[in-house]
Order: sequence, then structure tokens, then C-alpha cells
Amino acid sequence: MFEAKKVKEACVQWIRDWFEENGKGCNAVLGISGGKDSSVCAALCVEALGADRVIGVTMPNGVQPDIEDSIRLINHLGIKRYNVNVGPAFQALMAEVEAQLGREASAQTRINMAPRLRMTALYAVSQSNNGRVVNTCNLSEDWVGYSTRYGDAAGDFSPLGGLTVQEVLAVGTELGLPADLVHKAPSDGLTGLTDEDNLGFTYAVLDKYIRTGVCEDPATKALIDRKHVMNLFKLKPIPHFTPEL
Repeated sequence: MFEAKKVKEACVQWIRDWFEENGKGCNAVLGISGGKDSSVCAALCVEALGADRVIGVTMPNGVQPDIEDSIRLINHLGIKRYNVNVGPAFQALMAEVEAQLGREASAQTRINMAPRLRMTALYAVSQSNNGRVVNTCNLSEDWVGYSTRYGDAAGDFSPLGGLTVQEVLAVGTELGLPADLVHKAPSDGLTGLTDEDNLGFTYAVLDKYIRTGVCEDPATKALIDRKHVMNLFKLKPIPHFTPEL
């Protein structure tokens, strides 16, 4: 049985301990999408450090249709906000890349460029505000590689890296966050599809498999296993050659 209150309290203490060792007096800086992960991470950091030490950054790529959700979460927690529109940088960089390629960039290039620009913006805000950047990915996303390497998969510490989606939802409820933000259908904000549409299975099925090893549908199990193996490299340190000296 998952004990949301106990896990929430332990995570809050873990954040305090991490800052004590890795950034005493520093601020937590994170992108706010208005979805469950950034909302829960922000609320955990507020409880751990105080609202005056948490900075939320909204980063639309031109126009973000649901940016009001992000602003509502920021106002709910009473944290400082910066808005950094990555749209002009995205357009300029994509134009330069395509000019050098002599053709259109691949679909995956276009999808992943915005998250990487957002992480650049986050670190810019963080380094100008005595900050540490929060990685907001959860265990379920990490398990199947559903993140952009050096984009949303980057950061200095990861409060949700050991929690599945269902567990994040439970912690969000325990934190008293607006229910519609916590239970908002997760989307990458890039393809127009939900996470589950892109993945080909639900988080409920994935979470059960992660925690119990049970997946009733053989095809889904094979798909999850394939994604897990293919994307393990994202979770490992960069391999380096060690000479025999």
C-alpha cells in the first residue's frame, strides 16, 4: 500500500537535505507546465524550502494554449515567476540548422529542440538567481525513455525520479493541489497528443508492470520492455574510456 503522506514528508526532507549539502541557501528553479509533475515538484520544494526560495519559469514556444494552468499553479503556491518565450530562439536555430542541412530537419529534431532550449533558459534563470534546477521527470517516464535527453531529462536533483505516475498523483492530492491540474491528461506540449497516445499504453498499465512485474497483454509487455532497454542509456552517466596506465 502506497502511503502518500509518508512519502511526501520523506521527499520534503530529502529536498531539504539535498540543498543543505549541495546549495545551502540556494533557490529551486523549475519549468512550470501546469501539469502534475511540475506542479507536484514545485509544491514539494515550497514545503521544503519556503515559497520565497522557489522560482517558476513558464517557457512557451511562441504560444502556449494552456499557459493559464501554469500561472494558476504559480499563484496557488505564491512563488516568483519568470516568462521566457523560447519561440524566437527556436525559429532562429531551426532556420540555421536547416540552412546547413540543405533540407528540413527531421520530425524528432523539431520535437526535441524546444525542450533543450527550455533547459538552456532554465539554467540561465537559475545561474542568475543563485539557483539549482529541478528535474521534474517521474519514474514511469524514465522507465520507457519518455523524455528529451539534455532537455526535460536534465536538472540538478529529481524529487519524482523514484515515483510512478500513480504515486505522483497521490502525492499531489496529499499536497492539496488543484485536482484538475494534478489529474490533467499528460501531454508533451509538442506533438498535440497525450503521453499515452504517443507511448501506445496507459500509465496505469506501465505503473503496475513497474511495481509488480505483471502486464496482462503480451504485446504491451513487449513494447514496454523494448522501450526500456532502448532508452536505458539516458539514465546512465556518459561512458568514458579509461586507459590502463
